[in-house]
Amino acid sequence: MTNVYSFDGMLVFGLLVICTCAYMRRVPRLKQWFLSEKKGLLGVFYKASVIGTRLHTPVSVICILMAFYVLLLK
Repeated sequence: MTNVYSFDGMLVFGLLVICTCAYMRRVPRLKQWFLSEKKGLLGVFYKASVIGTRLHTPVSVICILMAFYVLLLK
């Protein structure tokens, strides 16, 4: 089990936020409701969705590498 306060946990949490926000950006109803704010606290989710959609290949490779690390090496 990963700990949120460790560096590994923060990386996993960040990757999950980026992947979730990128998925939510693809769903029209969720995009209008959740990702309409571009500034402030909710702007972080908008920026994560932009990162996830523009850099989808590196993010997916990092997710796969992190999954192997968490499952096999940790």
